[in-house]
Amino acid sequence: MTAVAFWRRLDVPGHDAARLTQIEAGWMLNGCAVFLNGYEPACLNYCLELNAVWETGAARINGFLGENLINQVIRRDDDGWVLNDRRIEGLAHLVDLDLGFTPATNLQQLRRVRPNIGDLVEIPVAWLDAGASTLIELPQLYERRDHNTYWYRAPSVGYEALLEIGESGFIDLFPRLWEKEAR
Repeated sequence: MTAVAFWRRLDVPGHDAARLTQIEAGWMLNGCAVFLNGYEPACLNYCLELNAVWETGAARINGFLGENLINQVIRRDDDGWVLNDRRIEGLAHLVDLDLGFTPATNLQQLRRVRPNIGDLVEIPVAWLDAGASTLIELPQLYERRDHNTYWYRAPSVGYEALLEIGESGFIDLFPRLWEKEAR
């Protein structure tokens, strides 16, 4: 199975393209987000390795934010998360990595949990935003409204909206942030 997506960023100029492929050990999620970060261009390539039950095992992010080169390696082991060979304390209970600069990384959380229509699920994640030097815990709540919509809340960042999910599992509409092109 292979799925692809192409989004237009809504809050600043930008785009993102992602590709999900099944591999022997699970799934590989690759993509590239290109956007305006403040007043500087950003180009971030990402690759996540997901196991057969959609848990994140490792990730790589490289590219640039303005004049700054980005090269981050993330892995999750039995003791938690490691970012560039530095253990991040307090996140061992989290199994999902969410990259704040792409809508692609909400897919694995929903595939792993598989909420039924009417369910409200809390899915906290290890979160890395563009330019961040550490992972933090991001609380997230998803209330499944119907086959392809979820009411989403991330209270610590003050965001909530009705997300539209496509047949591929990728988000089609992340209001005020991302919209899938050529739906």
